[in-house]
Amino acid sequence: MKHHTSVNRRDFLKTSAAAGSTVAAAGVWSELAAQDSTSPNEKLSIACIGTANRASADIAGVQGENITVLCDVDKNYLQRASERFPEARAYEDFREMLEKEADKLDAVVVATADHTHAPASIRAIRKGLHCYCEKPLTHTVHEARVIAEATKKHGVATQLGTQIHAGENYRRVVEMIQSGVIGDVTDVHVWVGKAWGGGELPEGQDPPSTLNWDVWLGPAPERPFAPGRYHPAQWRRWWAFGNGTLGDMACHYMDLPFWALKLRHPTHCEAEGPEVHPETCPLGLRVKYKYPEREGMVPLTLTWHDGNMIPKTIEGERVKGSGVMFIGSEGMMFADYGGYKLYPKDKFEKYEPPKPTIARSIGHHAEWIKACKDGSPTTCNFDYSGALTEAVLLGTVAYRVGKALDWDAKTLKATNCPEADAYIRKEYRPGWEVA
Repeated sequence: MKHHTSVNRRDFLKTSAAAGSTVAAAGVWSELAAQDSTSPNEKLSIACIGTANRASADIAGVQGENITVLCDVDKNYLQRASERFPEARAYEDFREMLEKEADKLDAVVVATADHTHAPASIRAIRKGLHCYCEKPLTHTVHEARVIAEATKKHGVATQLGTQIHAGENYRRVVEMIQSGVIGDVTDVHVWVGKAWGGGELPEGQDPPSTLNWDVWLGPAPERPFAPGRYHPAQWRRWWAFGNGTLGDMACHYMDLPFWALKLRHPTHCEAEGPEVHPETCPLGLRVKYKYPEREGMVPLTLTWHDGNMIPKTIEGERVKGSGVMFIGSEGMMFADYGGYKLYPKDKFEKYEPPKPTIARSIGHHAEWIKACKDGSPTTCNFDYSGALTEAVLLGTVAYRVGKALDWDAKTLKATNCPEADAYIRKEYRPGWEVA
């Protein structure tokens, strides 16, 4: 895409956001499209930060556009991606890439380790680039707020990589819960049987010549490379880079009650698990959040369970390894990615769901691409998913500080626990700050 068109699109999105009108925005975009009607220029120019593992799926989701830049700290991964997209320019450091390439780009896809999500995303957003980022949006509660506020300021299209949000089952469950099928929902249990955690600091050694270890560390404190313990797949176990199973999976599973029950910020959060390890995440965790009344819905408690602390039964019903159980005044509903069940079974034997009211998704990546081009909304934009990420990561704060937190979301403060600040925010190595 030509640079002048990229600027026009950014200005258009800011105008349409301020106007708050999809119809008006569509009219503005029609004029911009008329100025740039050649087929190649109708595609976005995208930089992909991260190219392997989860990132490869994201690249597949946007490869119908023009992938013009690739960025990865691992030369082996970068080489393989470059073979697929031989015309794309290649970089190891996204900071250098954004300084040199931003004026040629429309959008970025961020699919790195969690601790570099925010440093990459904030730099792209502040350059006016649309942003798709893998979950969780950030590594800390504070970063999520910074990213959400920057998105509003710069008027860019955003989407969190909670791909299951685009599935049909989640839509039907949301419709049923909001129709009142099980009455007032007072409790929700969310659980995932994964266990990202455990272990001690390994002995270090020199990194392979194909890995830019300094850039992989990014904002994290310096530590030596250790083969098989961090890059490429084990970093989620370590507080310096991830947040264990809660950080890995809660944005997927807690997304469903967040959507269905119009949740945003909890007022209370407490956690229990094994003794806190200074380096590694727990092999099992239970977190309890309390939410106030909102939009006619009663207060509720949401409890997260993971690893070796997941439930086998809930309210007398046996449950499998991962899922969500809504408990209401008129019954219960279990749901996971692909299906749902209502309890008591005999009561709901002849139940017929309401007619669908939430439109079928065009695809999670496609939804974001469309938003980049015409200003239409995305369902997991950084305002919605920023609040979701804040709540998820607040659970790790409560666990690590070892206290129940009375939470003031407006100020990002645990009003009864000033020592929580050390986990709500973090220090950065120079050159990697998020502020």
